Amino acid sequence: MSKEKLLFLDFDGVLHPTHFAGESPFSRAQLLEETLALFSPKIVISSSWRFTHNLEKLQKTIPNHISSLIIGATGQAVIGKHPRFTEIQNYLRGYGSADWKALDDSYWEFPNPCPRLIRCNPNTGITDRQILELQQWLSQS
Repeated sequence: MSKEKLLFLDFDGVLHPTHFAGESPFSRAQLLEETLALFSPKIVISSSWRFTHNLEKLQKTIPNHISSLIIGATGQAVIGKHPRFTEIQNYLRGYGSADWKALDDSYWEFPNPCPRLIRCNPNTGITDRQILELQQWLSQS
């Protein structure tokens, strides 16, 4: 039996460019939404938005199909080497065994190399390249 798939999702630099430059927040979310409609992995918010918005507010902020897949958010911030990766590991300790990937632009917050990271460019957010990588992972049993 295959392990459950968890996607750890960042917002800034993924669902929209880090510096909007005339684009609205979540301007790239539709790209992700189309893929998630096909595969429906569980989503855990790893974005720093979790420090200023509770889970309910986060779910109301992003598109419906993405928000319907959210099961939680990573916990307290970690200081030190590879903080985002460590926050994910801490979440997984409480959650249990899962096949996971992180969709994130903050590559420095992960070990190098990190095969579980689908790295986005902070200047563009998610593109077809990351969508293809995500689809390949989600289609594996």
